[in-house]
Amino acid sequence: MAWLMTQCIALAVTVPIQHVRAAEGAGEPKVRPAAVAGAFYPADPQALSKMIDEMLAKATPPPTDGTILAAVAPHAGYPYSGPVAAWTYAAIKEQMNRGRKYTRVVLIAPTHYVGFDFTSVYDGDAYTTPLGQVPVDKEFARRLAKMDATIQLSDKGHQATADAPEHSVEVQLPWLQKILGNFELVPIVMGDTSYESSRALGVALAKMLRDDHDTLVVASSDLSHFHPYADAETIDHKTLHALEAYDYYSMSRNFQYRGQGQPGIWEACGGAPIVAAMIYAERMGANQAEVLKYANSGDITGDKSRVVGYSADLFIKSTHAAGAVTPFSLTDQEKAELLAVARKSVEYMIQSKEPYAPTAPESETLNREYGAFTTLTEGGALRGCIGYTSPAKPLYMTVRDTATMAALRDPRFRPVTAEELPKLAYEISVLSPLRRVTDVEQIKVGRDGLIMRNGEFEGLLLPQVPVEQKWDRETFLEQTCHKAGMNVNCWKDENTDIFSFTAVVFNEKK
Repeated sequence: MAWLMTQCIALAVTVPIQHVRAAEGAGEPKVRPAAVAGAFYPADPQALSKMIDEMLAKATPPPTDGTILAAVAPHAGYPYSGPVAAWTYAAIKEQMNRGRKYTRVVLIAPTHYVGFDFTSVYDGDAYTTPLGQVPVDKEFARRLAKMDATIQLSDKGHQATADAPEHSVEVQLPWLQKILGNFELVPIVMGDTSYESSRALGVALAKMLRDDHDTLVVASSDLSHFHPYADAETIDHKTLHALEAYDYYSMSRNFQYRGQGQPGIWEACGGAPIVAAMIYAERMGANQAEVLKYANSGDITGDKSRVVGYSADLFIKSTHAAGAVTPFSLTDQEKAELLAVARKSVEYMIQSKEPYAPTAPESETLNREYGAFTTLTEGGALRGCIGYTSPAKPLYMTVRDTATMAALRDPRFRPVTAEELPKLAYEISVLSPLRRVTDVEQIKVGRDGLIMRNGEFEGLLLPQVPVEQKWDRETFLEQTCHKAGMNVNCWKDENTDIFSFTAVVFNEKK
């Protein structure tokens, strides 16, 4: 039972490693052997098959309304993450029982051992598990590698050596072999986790598969690692809330901010693959994201001191239009609490030179992560405005931070002085999740704010700006391009992503 030992990050495991080629240039197939059989899952085919069948039988996802275009499954040792992964694969199996056919699987995974700065599409002929070989769709892999400079044919990240037994692709394959039978594989490991890399891969796949109805995209990812149980649940649900809102842009940015002194903690060891899968599915018509199951290793082992999070998720092209979404709103009491936090934060910092430490409010909404801007005015004139565009911290803490920064760190103004404090007026804009604009005709002046992103260029304008400036839609688009430091026609560029959001805007007067 040695395979019970590993939760997520592979330990050095002594596994028989075959020579992939007898001789370089001999023309023999390049087959990637199983590296973690006997560690992450049983090496015996019958025991492995039985374990998967038992886990699938216990997973009870609801019937899917529409077509599954992409999915997320965890990649830890089967005793830990298998009960969650089973929900992903049971949902796919249920769809197949209703006539859906998948003949190709694009499997996007992270690297755990080897660093590299590109997306690695396996350059070999097959992957092997105890259940047999899975052939690589080499023609598709070759074409994909030509789609963008960030994508390359390589065996980087696909190693099966004793000192680097990468598991993130491999552990998904027995599940796929059991439910799909014969299929071709496109194994992808992402070394670069930037938004640009995820976008390039997602867009490339959508272009290649636009008329394809038999390909499934799977992102291989666990969630947070080695936090206490309650902290892990808090961190993981940040990611899952954004996933359900289809806000992959905020997800990507918050994953990137981790470890860079930025607010909040967001973790998913396959975060970039999740984002790439969401971008692909969105461009293929996905209009719904579902979290089927969430758990962590503490639910299995009982040890809740340092856990690893897992989720099973689907991205679906629904056969029915999504129901009307309830607009985000705040009660008058919640607005008053946030305005009080903003004012107290600025006054406390300026008077005591220490950050204000507000008491956590009772409101669930104020304890949930949202992006927000705080605007300060003095005598009706702008005195500072800074915000978090992504939902990085609980809303009341975001208001604390943005109010303080608007007073002291807006580069357009000198810092607010103690003498000015009674003269300041406060306005707060709480942002909804971000969604990519697929048709600019859907943008409504006065309702929507915009973020324009192209490469390293990014600009944001709040919903109230075009109203104050009396802009029409096209001028609003042009001015957002200008704010991003780009040509005013950047919104017409296919490489520019336009994200919209709404905002609840309130101040001390109303």
